[in-house]
Amino acid sequence: MRIVVALGGNAVLRRGDRPDAEPQRRNVLGAADALAPLAQHHEVIVTHGNGPQVGVLAMESATDPMLSQPFPLDPLGAETQGLIGYWLAQGLHNALPGREVVAVLTQCVVDPADPAFSRPTKFVGPTYDETTARALAAERDWSVAPDGAVWRRVVPSPEPREIVETPSIRLLVEAGVLVVCAGGGGVPVLRGAEGELAGIEAVIDKDLTAALLAETLGADALLLLTDVEAVETAFGSPDSRAIRSATTTELRTQGFPAGSMGPKVEAACRFTERTGGFAAIGALTEAVAVLEGRAGTRVVA
Repeated sequence: MRIVVALGGNAVLRRGDRPDAEPQRRNVLGAADALAPLAQHHEVIVTHGNGPQVGVLAMESATDPMLSQPFPLDPLGAETQGLIGYWLAQGLHNALPGREVVAVLTQCVVDPADPAFSRPTKFVGPTYDETTARALAAERDWSVAPDGAVWRRVVPSPEPREIVETPSIRLLVEAGVLVVCAGGGGVPVLRGAEGELAGIEAVIDKDLTAALLAETLGADALLLLTDVEAVETAFGSPDSRAIRSATTTELRTQGFPAGSMGPKVEAACRFTERTGGFAAIGALTEAVAVLEGRAGTRVVA
């Protein structure tokens, strides 16, 4: 099968960990080992998150006395694609001797009129207590919001409309190359009247871009792998229960949080509705079992 795998942010930096290079590198190498059994038997295209890394770079840029103004989010997204793509490509190369692995810097076209630009919801960067978050928001003109029990910066997250490098990615996949691409949802860009591209300040949801990529590449399955075993109803409450299989109609009635499980569920629903394939959400450590329906949540149209 042809499978697009979207790695959650935990594949690089676990919640609450310090964003040092070495633990991130170890986590990515562990993710590569978890994906290797899939890639041995299927065509696999890997996407990944970058929220914590973009947030760290943005914070460093905002406080660097050498800069007259901070770097915008779009070049920071490109930087993190290179960083995480390097680690993933190296890890997959080592886990799959003899296999060609390439990381592709990916741009994603968005609509400048997307309402997300006036309603930031995408979490980036490290966690703070509420007092610190509000102080940083006032100091740096950020938007902040609660992410569970902690607070984080939020930025616009427009809808992905077109992945610029899709033709090149398709050529590589059909040549037998394992491709890492669309990191962090792709670098957000606008397309002008003559086809010219220009970056814009935003972070695209990686799962929605993964669904678009899977659709345009004709994938058979979309796997959304994270640090939870399955989608749950009433998550975090005593009444929560794992959903092992559901239709898109059933899932859309649940109202999952926009900052966490919501985009994964929406991505899974879009892919299955538009293609007739299946999607699954589950733990990275159980990647093969999630694909085979022995773990995680399987989503069907």
